[in-house]
Amino acid sequence: MQTTTSDLTEQILLAAEKLDGVAVKTPLQFVTRLSEKYRCKLYIKREDMQPVRSYKIRGAYNNIINLDAARRDRGVVCASAGNHAQGVALSSKKLKIKSHIFMPQVTPRQKIEKVRSFGGEWANIVLTGTTYDEAYAAAKKFTEQNDLAFIHPFDDWNTIFGQATVAKEINDELADIDVLVVPIGGGGLASGACLYFKENREQVKVIGVDPAGAPKMVEARKSGKPVQLTSIDTFIDGAAVRQIGEQTFQIINKHIDQLLTIEEGKVCTTMIELYQNEGIIAEPAGAMSIAVLDKIADQLKGKKVVCVLSGGNNDIARYPDIIERSLIYEGLKYYFIIEFAQKPGELRNFLNEALGPNDDIVHFQYLKKTNKEFGPALVGIELASKTDLDPLLYRLKQNHINYINVNDHEMLRKYLV
Repeated sequence: MQTTTSDLTEQILLAAEKLDGVAVKTPLQFVTRLSEKYRCKLYIKREDMQPVRSYKIRGAYNNIINLDAARRDRGVVCASAGNHAQGVALSSKKLKIKSHIFMPQVTPRQKIEKVRSFGGEWANIVLTGTTYDEAYAAAKKFTEQNDLAFIHPFDDWNTIFGQATVAKEINDELADIDVLVVPIGGGGLASGACLYFKENREQVKVIGVDPAGAPKMVEARKSGKPVQLTSIDTFIDGAAVRQIGEQTFQIINKHIDQLLTIEEGKVCTTMIELYQNEGIIAEPAGAMSIAVLDKIADQLKGKKVVCVLSGGNNDIARYPDIIERSLIYEGLKYYFIIEFAQKPGELRNFLNEALGPNDDIVHFQYLKKTNKEFGPALVGIELASKTDLDPLLYRLKQNHINYINVNDHEMLRKYLV
């Protein structure tokens, strides 16, 4: 699609008109706790309050409604880790057209059930692959075989224009914004925000946030073009994409003011804090823009800052893992492989001599029971403070206890914990 500078804003305004009555104008919530912490006026754009609990309804509907009517009526195809799927499902139900929705098999059950709920008889769900990219490949093959329209979750101009309406709404409500922080998955939201603000309020600083476990935009910028990551951490499923889009890369690379990554553990801590303090249920990708604030604290003082909370589709069954990741990231939970001598009193000696008064064993499992002289056990220890770690390690050494700190070995932790 060929566009001029003036065309871009016009297309965003048209998208906003078409989305009227489909996507809601979500609240811009002032957050006292975070404003005081960062000495600024901080607002959260609550896209978790959309009918599908994420901003993805905007791009999905705008993409579909702009199709030729005859082509649209034949049905559409998409690939999604969950939120775009819900947007396509609801759009297809509203427009009464068939949608074929390809999702990774690891997609949280709550998102799958929501897709069924929003799409009803109009949505055909296909679970395939373990990542978005594998589901995407299967969806593209199905699209070609059946000559249907593919609704891209990010790398399409009409999707980008739809997502850009988030930025338009922010500007309509808060005309003197200084900083906008947005998460980056495939790049649709970030590129839409860049387009709108760089055309209409160029002084607004746009900061994009990649997951540390899937830094596809960071790596693309280093290479000067989109590159496919060889491996990714799929925990932040809404942003765990192996490769940034071609068009979204060009837009973000040209217009983004700052690009950062955020660790999955920090995101988990932020999700817990949002729930405990503001009563907000955020999904991992949704919390990224808030989780990164510690890294840019010095840039926020005295400014008006908006963080886009992009989604709230989080399965409650994931909370044990979220709490675990948060504790490990905060330095409050450690796993050790401890080598115990196979003789009476060894475990008692460990409890009495190695553990501190505030240390708590939360996991104990022999890894291999044998008749040999020594036997290893996986031991999880929760600390009252991260400063308790060094004293614990000192006591282990003083008591000649052989151990491996599993937290220092990502592969060991992945398979043992």
